[in-house]
Amino acid sequence: MSLLLNIIWILLGGAWMAFGWLVAAVIMAVTIVGIPWARAAVNIALYTLMPFGYTAVPRDRYTGREDIGTGLLGGIGNILWLVFAGWWLALGHVITAVMLAVTIIGIPFAWAHLKLAGLALWPIGKMIVPKDPMYPAPRV
Repeated sequence: MSLLLNIIWILLGGAWMAFGWLVAAVIMAVTIVGIPWARAAVNIALYTLMPFGYTAVPRDRYTGREDIGTGLLGGIGNILWLVFAGWWLALGHVITAVMLAVTIIGIPFAWAHLKLAGLALWPIGKMIVPKDPMYPAPRV
């Protein structure tokens, strides 16, 4: 089922939003100091292409330990991300969600775009993991 949803997703806005994430990654990588943000943007671009069957969770809750991206520096990085790139990526996801929510069939896809809009605002310190029950659940 996830494969079918992901194929429909790509056609209904997933491809162009993934492209937006890749543009943000390239811009960040060109600045050299933005390379950590570029890496996060590429990971989320891949997630944006196929969000069904995966979820974004806080990395420290999933692994059980803090790292540089989940502490104070991660918070500062997220603020910088929000100012320079996060708001327009989130806006793109929200606009796409509104357009999809007009139809009943588009509502699940609109909901996925809204979840990605939230991730676009605060992506550092997040980890993309499968929702498959064979994998351990995130630690809360």
